[in-house]
Amino acid sequence: MLHCPRTFARTIAFSGLFLATVLSPALAADPTGDWKVADGVATIRVAQCNGNMWGAVSWEKTPGGKDKNNPDPAKQSRPTLGMPILIDMKKKAGADAWEGQVYNAKDGQLYSSTIKPVGTDQLEIQGCVLGFLCGGETWTRVGPPIPVSAAGNPAAKGTQPKSTAPQKTTGAVVPATKPGQKQVPGNANAQADAVGDICLLPDIARPTH
Repeated sequence: MLHCPRTFARTIAFSGLFLATVLSPALAADPTGDWKVADGVATIRVAQCNGNMWGAVSWEKTPGGKDKNNPDPAKQSRPTLGMPILIDMKKKAGADAWEGQVYNAKDGQLYSSTIKPVGTDQLEIQGCVLGFLCGGETWTRVGPPIPVSAAGNPAAKGTQPKSTAPQKTTGAVVPATKPGQKQVPGNANAQADAVGDICLLPDIARPTH
């Protein structure tokens, strides 16, 4: 059966609009996952906790590090593994970016910061002191995006999953490999996961206000 050209064109246009509406959320930038810092000495796990983005050290090249430069003497002996680096970052209106604070363990200071995914495999982080002296670096993805767990989603607390199958949480770390790519021995994410769900870490789980 032949279609009227005008009707056919409207059908195609509607189909394209429908597909764009359905597919666009899946293409949205996602900063969650495990990211290797620029100099390769650590991996930062980013997850949504209590509605905002947090990042904590999930792997370090030299194990056993301490937060020795922290101005708070009580924190100078805390391990750097599991230590929050990205602090309570909120979504920036109208942009795929999140704003909050970043902790620099090298000098023990907090700085205003913005994180922004670039494609699916890079995360740009910018930090500034008092609104100037800004600098930044690019992190590389080494772990896939992380679904929101019950620990990181207040609305999910106290609810029971409908399925009895194991539920994926932020504690699950799966190496980000492309189709046909083999996991490389010695990869940071292939090591035992000593941090798990960062939303359960004391410095993140406790109220910030």
